[in-house]
Amino acid sequence: METKWLEDFVSLAETNSFSRSAELRHVTQPAFSRRIQSLEAWLGTDLIDRTSYPTRLTHAGDVFYEQAIEMLGQINNARALLRGKRTATQTTVDFAVPHTLSLTFVPKWLTELGTAFGEINSRLLALNVHDAVMTLVESGCDLMLCYHHPRQPMLLDSSQYDMITMGYETLRAYARCDKAGVPDYVLPGTAQAPLPFLTYASNAYLGRLVDLILNDARIPLHFEKCYETDMAEGLKMMALEGHGVVFLPESSVTRELKQKQLARADGGVKEWEIEMEIRLYRERPTVQRPGKLIVSRLWDYLEQLHGNAKAGIQPASGKAAKGRKKKDT
Repeated sequence: METKWLEDFVSLAETNSFSRSAELRHVTQPAFSRRIQSLEAWLGTDLIDRTSYPTRLTHAGDVFYEQAIEMLGQINNARALLRGKRTATQTTVDFAVPHTLSLTFVPKWLTELGTAFGEINSRLLALNVHDAVMTLVESGCDLMLCYHHPRQPMLLDSSQYDMITMGYETLRAYARCDKAGVPDYVLPGTAQAPLPFLTYASNAYLGRLVDLILNDARIPLHFEKCYETDMAEGLKMMALEGHGVVFLPESSVTRELKQKQLARADGGVKEWEIEMEIRLYRERPTVQRPGKLIVSRLWDYLEQLHGNAKAGIQPASGKAAKGRKKKDT
């Protein structure tokens, strides 16, 4: 059996889609299907119910899902132990964070933690959302920070993972503007004159949220895709050059809005934006896997810090919700 088979199976269990998981795992769908079949052959049982749509696990698949996650964690812990990293990093907090949050949320948050909680040694892995989740599942980090929306959930098991809501922010449309703050492009565009559209790659989490906005819009939005990447920062730079309209988290354009380099392109229409939750996850400590003391202290502090008031991007005024890690997260 190969480790990548386990990773493939966990991905499939979380997405319920062969095509989506193949895309996330960067392999063709036929190759991905063969790897799942190889795992089933090795185990001697069917893990996937191929008579249903969408894809779902068999009873054996449900049982093996938890075992696969545990095995991946043990494999990564063993590797870390043999590399001599476990004892060396007990005082370092390892974060897995999507690229955008690593640039917008994390620097200010760590500054505030240094003042209120105390300085911590940290190591940050900037990844896409799927890889950040997999890093947590595979015990490759202590804490995972990510965006969340109920219609694009992270599939994590609430019996195994704790969660704190750190804040909220809005994803909306922006475009380059003149010195008076008037944007070059304004939604919705027309069928005859569609707006140039700077889009996320198909595997980007923010791109899936943009799709929700476009699909839900009662007033159709007319775009013509002219540029694509999975990096929000790359899209922002293209927008600053006047290449088109882009949907970005508001925290990523704070400076550009203040300096009148970018402006909202949605005219303040609420249905053309979407609110995202910012969540922090950890694997729930057990007797067998207690985790790092510094992580437990930090988690307790954050649970006490975040109250029930709904907040914006600012970490210090966030909203707490203890560990509901879910199959619908």
